[in-house]
Amino acid sequence: MTQHLATLDVCVHAINVKATPDPKPLDAPFVSFLPAFLKGGNGVNNGYTEILTGILADYLVYADNYKRCVGIIGSGNRNFNKQFALTAKQYAQRFGFPYLTEFELRGSENDIVRIGQMLLAYAQPTPSAAWPNPEA
Repeated sequence: MTQHLATLDVCVHAINVKATPDPKPLDAPFVSFLPAFLKGGNGVNNGYTEILTGILADYLVYADNYKRCVGIIGSGNRNFNKQFALTAKQYAQRFGFPYLTEFELRGSENDIVRIGQMLLAYAQPTPSAAWPNPEA
């Protein structure tokens, strides 16, 4: 995504929280991307316990950073049924920001363009700019 937006002369300030595990205050609005990491189960009637993503939660809690998160984008493997992108949905519910959209695995070129257009549309300084409703 960062490379795609760079081709459009859009500057992105990305933080990989795994590579930078010490939280810091974030002073600008941001979007989080979060893959699904869940503990076992079959994705139908069990296996909804989050693992491996606590570093993002630490960042969001630190200095109330979650208040500047304008939404979250989830990813996962559709073969895992209800577990697909579930971690991002859980974060949206937990922190009260919108669940924006999702993509499978690492995403396709179409996903990159689609999500990039969504982010750019929101970033435009117009009164009508609003995050799309993923339920629509």
